[in-house]
Amino acid sequence: MFRPKVPTMPQPTGLTTPPAVVEPTAVTPHAPAPASTVATPARNRPAVQLTPGTVLALVGGGTAVVLVVGAVLVSMLLAVALTAASVAVCALTVRSVIARR
Repeated sequence: MFRPKVPTMPQPTGLTTPPAVVEPTAVTPHAPAPASTVATPARNRPAVQLTPGTVLALVGGGTAVVLVVGAVLVSMLLAVALTAASVAVCALTVRSVIARR
């Protein structure tokens, strides 16, 4: 009743086909296409252009990120402080009750 039943591998039935024969093919290298010799003139402007509006948006976005992250960190610190205070009050209460007995 509690013995595991090990499945047996079924034997193949019917006709089996032999594997297909793969014949090697010859690789003929071809000459590479000639490279283009037309040179484009280099530009002297930077890849990223900062306009006054873009700078204002970046400063505003950075300020928003700093404020949000700061608020989250202050909230976490407050939660830890409240938890520590409540655990301390509980410890003092338990110690007081045990001392009276």
